[in-house]
Amino acid sequence: MANVLIVGADQGIGYYLVERLLELENTVTVLDLQITAIDILKEKYQDTVLPIVADARNLSSIENGVHSAIEHFGDIDIAIHNACLCTFASEHDTGYEVYQNVMDVNYFGALRLTKTVLPHMRKAKKGRIIFTSSGVGVTGFSNISPYAASKGAIESLAKCLQIENEEYGISFHLFHPPLTNTKSASGISVPKEFKAEAKKVGYGLANHIWSKKFIICHSASQTAQIKFSYRHPLFIGKMMTQATKRALKTEK
Repeated sequence: MANVLIVGADQGIGYYLVERLLELENTVTVLDLQITAIDILKEKYQDTVLPIVADARNLSSIENGVHSAIEHFGDIDIAIHNACLCTFASEHDTGYEVYQNVMDVNYFGALRLTKTVLPHMRKAKKGRIIFTSSGVGVTGFSNISPYAASKGAIESLAKCLQIENEEYGISFHLFHPPLTNTKSASGISVPKEFKAEAKKVGYGLANHIWSKKFIICHSASQTAQIKFSYRHPLFIGKMMTQATKRALKTEK
């Protein structure tokens, strides 16, 4: 059993990740702007889930959430940054402020959580921190550069901090879910049949949460796809963009 804290989990992959972790008898603290769905989940898991309203963009909000989690459940074993902001437009149609807002949630949100949790984990000489990444952060994709750039940034952050914190017994990891049928991905111009089911992905990630691998996927097939993407990033990015355009033309 582990004490898990997740930022961003009231819907989509994050929600099902929490649901499965609770089924597996872990304790879970959820920090999110909205906690409606988690509040309903709490009716079933009254003693093992702690929903807290918090904002990934606000340091004191995250600090208060982490403090409450430790006070309620004890040392945090796993901290996950899953909060996500994704926009869908070309660079030409995207202003500086959009890039800044996306980075504030996806990258700096991960950094805020990390810098808040790390002192506690270093003191305990154990723990793991997981960032939810994306294949487009590796390969690129059309009309999604703010999001893709933020995911590329947390990829590098996780690698650096993994090296820096090994001596403390702390490990860093990346969740790499496939393109999934969630609200945050609803604006991307990809047919639904290309998207995975959120429950299947969330449950799979929960089942592999103690994996020793740096990159954690929900399935063996997704692991193989991500490995290929790392080897041939731009080729995959261009191929997926072209395949999406062809599929959308066929739909019309």
